[in-house]
Amino acid sequence: MARLGKAARGKSRWIGIRIIPPADSRESCRIAIDESIDGLEWKMYDCESDESGTLAIIRIPLVYSEEATSRLNQSERISTVTKSGKIRLVRERMGINQSE
Repeated sequence: MARLGKAARGKSRWIGIRIIPPADSRESCRIAIDESIDGLEWKMYDCESDESGTLAIIRIPLVYSEEATSRLNQSERISTVTKSGKIRLVRERMGINQSE
């Protein structure tokens, strides 16, 4: 079966977030994000932790972008760092290297 064309896939935004204190695992990172944006469609792509916090990148449909950003920033543990239509730009801004 052929893939959907670019226009048919729908637009999305990539949101870079910081979680403080650091999440113990990718799963705890997912849970923290889901508590903030419960009910919205999203997917996590990157999750890196160090002593200062956890950096994560999520993809969210464009129609939910502003609501998701607002909800994430209302959380005590989570703050948004950057947002873009291209994951490459979000990774560059957050200093996340994709070596796969």
